[in-house]
Amino acid sequence: MQTEVNQALTFLRNGGVILYPTDTIWGIGCDATNPEAIDRVYSIKKRVERKALISLVFDKKQLEEITEIIPEIDITSNPTTIIY
Repeated sequence: MQTEVNQALTFLRNGGVILYPTDTIWGIGCDATNPEAIDRVYSIKKRVERKALISLVFDKKQLEEITEIIPEIDITSNPTTIIY
């Protein structure tokens, strides 16, 4: 499985879009720091750009890279959902 994960990471780093399973549905994912990849996701989903997408982050440091406001809660010990 590590081979597949490494291939997916390489694909994402090159602007690719992937399909990944979640607990309830299949997700469409890309590198959220790549504007062209984000445009591909919007196109695939046939979604207007004014509607938000979900961003998954690994830790607080990664969250700080994509947003300015982080609530004063412990987001390090358990999986946490924050809606902006």
